[in-house]
Amino acid sequence: MAGNRELTLRFLAEPTDVNFGGKVHGGAVMRWIDQAGYACAVGWTGQYCVTVYVGGIRFYKPILIGHMVEVKARVIYTGRTSLHLSMDVMACDPRDGVYQKTTHCIIVFVAVNAEGERVEVPAWLPKTTEDQALEQYALKLMNLRESIDAEMSAHRNSV
Repeated sequence: MAGNRELTLRFLAEPTDVNFGGKVHGGAVMRWIDQAGYACAVGWTGQYCVTVYVGGIRFYKPILIGHMVEVKARVIYTGRTSLHLSMDVMACDPRDGVYQKTTHCIIVFVAVNAEGERVEVPAWLPKTTEDQALEQYALKLMNLRESIDAEMSAHRNSV
């Protein structure tokens, strides 16, 4: 049985997350995205899941140390053994509580069993117009990813 489609992690950006510019390191943000995505994927599938793709990561605004961070994961497409999640990172100064989007990307997970073999995931079906648009977004990105993979494969073979 499928679980929750969405998950939000909230926490404060800590001094250990700082980069040389005094803001949160992009690698820390990517780690948070992977952790929230993993928790959402496992919650949806009830299976162990592995990250197979992170794409289109876009950093809009820096996150400052001491700011409240929200990492939102949402299932937007399921295949037979994989699921696509839309990931949004928001941050705010806790004194005013006004969140702004800082980062967005798509992350794809595959569900696997104890032997590491792919297993089927519960289907997610869009119910609203927004859900349908998100599913189309995932499908469009999947097609673009296949084109990029083909191009990269051709390049790897020529080197």
